[in-house]
Amino acid sequence: MLKLLLYSLLILAATNGFAQTIDSLTQPSPVKTLTLKQYIALQNGDDLYNMAQSGALNHYPLPGNVLKFKKELDLSPVQTTKLTTIDTELLRKKKEMGVFIIRNEKAIDSLFRTRKANDGKVIFYTNRYGIYQGELRNAILQACLSTQKLLTPKQITMFERLYYKY
Repeated sequence: MLKLLLYSLLILAATNGFAQTIDSLTQPSPVKTLTLKQYIALQNGDDLYNMAQSGALNHYPLPGNVLKFKKELDLSPVQTTKLTTIDTELLRKKKEMGVFIIRNEKAIDSLFRTRKANDGKVIFYTNRYGIYQGELRNAILQACLSTQKLLTPKQITMFERLYYKY
């Protein structure tokens, strides 16, 4: 009887957790031109577009990824401190750019919703979008470049073995 009760509670808990996940997926985004997933990612500083790929594929890793393996890579205290600083600044910059991108999306949506869009305004806001994306990618790739400079070739090789193993 106890086993049946525990099994029933386990199923109930799993079902309840699944129901919450479904509910959060169907929630509308505060910005109708962005999905909720995109909106949350921009606010959290997540890289939606894999902007570090050109660095990562050429042995320039992201600092946060390297820090996950600091013991295995035998990072020195100086390396750890500098990588943490780079990673913290990168996250700050990604969140900042996320706010700008969200505001810009709201402005573009508002232009069209209120029928105030014209060639000049569309050019202005889409160019701003390009500037924000460029600034974001620059920050990410600069972090990759700075990270690579802090690591030895042996550490980079070991990192890639560990990171791509997972």
